[in-house]
Amino acid sequence: MLGKTSVFAFAISAFCLTAPAHARASPIADQAFHPCQDSADGPALPGSLCAMARVPLDPAGSSVDDGEAMDLFLRKFPAVDPAQRRGEVWLVAGGPGESGASFYPLLDSYRKAFAGYDLVVPDHRGTGYSTKLCPEQEAPDSPDGMALAGKEWGPCIGTLFAKAERTKAFTVTNAAHDLATLIGRYRQPGQVYLYGVSYGTQLVLRTMLVAPPVLDGIVLDGLVPPETDTGHDLSHRTQVVDAVGRAVLTPAQIARYRALLAEPSPAWKGEVPGGNLRLLLGSFLNYPDLRDRIPAIIAALAEDDVQPLKDAAAKLAEHGALFQHYPQSPSSIPLVMLVSGSENNSRPDLTRETVAAEAKDALFVSTLPGLLASSPGPRYRRDGYFGQDPKNLPPTLIVHGTLDPNTPYGGASDHAAALVEVGDPVQFVTVEGAGHFMPLVAPGCFVASVSRFVAGEPAAATCNAEALAKSVE
Repeated sequence: MLGKTSVFAFAISAFCLTAPAHARASPIADQAFHPCQDSADGPALPGSLCAMARVPLDPAGSSVDDGEAMDLFLRKFPAVDPAQRRGEVWLVAGGPGESGASFYPLLDSYRKAFAGYDLVVPDHRGTGYSTKLCPEQEAPDSPDGMALAGKEWGPCIGTLFAKAERTKAFTVTNAAHDLATLIGRYRQPGQVYLYGVSYGTQLVLRTMLVAPPVLDGIVLDGLVPPETDTGHDLSHRTQVVDAVGRAVLTPAQIARYRALLAEPSPAWKGEVPGGNLRLLLGSFLNYPDLRDRIPAIIAALAEDDVQPLKDAAAKLAEHGALFQHYPQSPSSIPLVMLVSGSENNSRPDLTRETVAAEAKDALFVSTLPGLLASSPGPRYRRDGYFGQDPKNLPPTLIVHGTLDPNTPYGGASDHAAALVEVGDPVQFVTVEGAGHFMPLVAPGCFVASVSRFVAGEPAAATCNAEALAKSVE
């Protein structure tokens, strides 16, 4: 989930000293998949297999032998019935900065959608148990685990600049080379599919551009806009969120909400968790059950009743906890800052004043533009692959919600139209009323669409998440 920094002077050996036993790489060669030693750490992990691969820091300029090396962690969930195994699906997480742990709570949906397939889940460079930008501060045994404690930010940011060349190796293109390398080394007999969500769709498409593996198909969930689309980049996230929020309200509800926001000192203001009503309601848009509560919350606040808002905020915390259950769950904020600021921000000179001016009349807002305007981290120069799409694609399925507040539906539609020219074929499934991350917000539509796709059958062009859910009930 989009939303949704360590001295790294140590080489990869320093990371291995702090990584848990199951995540340590062989000092000589890649590990083969073996039973994970953390199988008791979460409900999804029993029976999973783990491996660690070693790759060069700079795939284009060095080898493991003559340059700094990195370790990439992989976890495999074997097909439920080995006798019915059909192949494997590689799941590529979003973010940038999310590890493969973001998929663990949703494995049931993936197993249904990709029935008969092994699920292979890598932590791409900079995330999870793979080598981090800040190995010391983002280590599992640091004060806040893989998340950054307050006192860890200064040393991390300082080292990002001090080790600038290493920092600039954590690019989308290098992560794409990593993914292609891992598939080449670890693929097993049978069909091979590649699935990406959100930023993961950008990484999958970059992989198919720079080092395309042989695949039987691709599934893109929450497709990012074209990289050259300057109106839908991260610096415009508030406009995207605001448009989705307005779409779920009637004109009368919008008027009532405006009146609430215009009150100079309402009784409910001090009761808003986080203190920013526009931001809190914007965060509800990611979850259908919370999004549907917004009109009632507005009506209650108009009567100075804050309880519905508090109840929804508590539910939001429950949703978030679902994705923070595992030690490798925390997003790498240094990687988020680096990749987002370098590749997905069309306005590198964005100021906080501009952000405030653009958000002045918004009813729903995002923190992302402000974070981009005040990011303390370094950036790297976009390479020649930026803005290009692959020259060829295997059969490709795109699933996208009409109320996606993270990767806008209009941007996805534009991108899909461009991919149709190179894919063989490209199917686009519109999930009516759905938000971001289909296995989470519209699992029925996700399973129905993907299972037909991997069976070689055309998926329905549209799917109504609410109607399908009721038909199943």
